[in-house]
Amino acid sequence: MRFPAVKVGISKTIQKEITEKDTALYFGSGSIEDFLATPVLSALMIEAAVSAVDPLLPDGYITIGRFLSIEHLEPTTKGMTVTVKAEISEIDNNRINFTIMAYDELGIIGKGIHERYIVNHSLLKQKVKNRTKSLEPQP
Repeated sequence: MRFPAVKVGISKTIQKEITEKDTALYFGSGSIEDFLATPVLSALMIEAAVSAVDPLLPDGYITIGRFLSIEHLEPTTKGMTVTVKAEISEIDNNRINFTIMAYDELGIIGKGIHERYIVNHSLLKQKVKNRTKSLEPQP
């Protein structure tokens, strides 16, 4: 299936003010109490990518992540605002690659690449059900 609304160059920008719940110490990804946690930065990058594509898909289709590689270049502290822009850089059938940049008020804080796949939501749920069938209690 083709997805004509999804094109190279489409982008989405999101913003978030960093709170205590976004810090490395709170998140459990380090001992620094006032700085943005790398997993939170990763999640923001994924959120921007999803927001760029999923609203353009026909009913019943979603994207799922396959690969994420980021560089967390500079610290951001509580109270600062992180701005993340995800832009589609390549499309190959149902595979979409993104280039992602993250900034705070002082400049670039991170960059990355992310790969997502467009899938039929019902078929994905059935695949998961089939895969986990052996975990269900037997009568």
